[in-house]
Amino acid sequence: MTPAATIMDYVPMLNIMPFGMCSSAANPTVASATAAAWGVLTPMPCIPATVAPWIMGNPQVLIGTFPALTSDSKLMCTWGGVIQILMPGQFTVKV
Repeated sequence: MTPAATIMDYVPMLNIMPFGMCSSAANPTVASATAAAWGVLTPMPCIPATVAPWIMGNPQVLIGTFPALTSDSKLMCTWGGVIQILMPGQFTVKV
């Protein structure tokens, strides 16, 4: 069975694991690495800093009582980035 997530699955290090590289100067680790590199932007590993639910869940597909995530869903990061689903792993839903 393919895993499914809802708009409430936004907790860092539980629902959202580290991924990719962050290049936001608002991120303290990026700012520190950039300062150490004499001002040359130095991306650092992305450690998600999410504090609010996903937006754009599908209200017609509920998991428990919450809308399911879709490929249109977005999650805002405290450091100014946007997390989104690139490959949902499932393309149809049986109702």
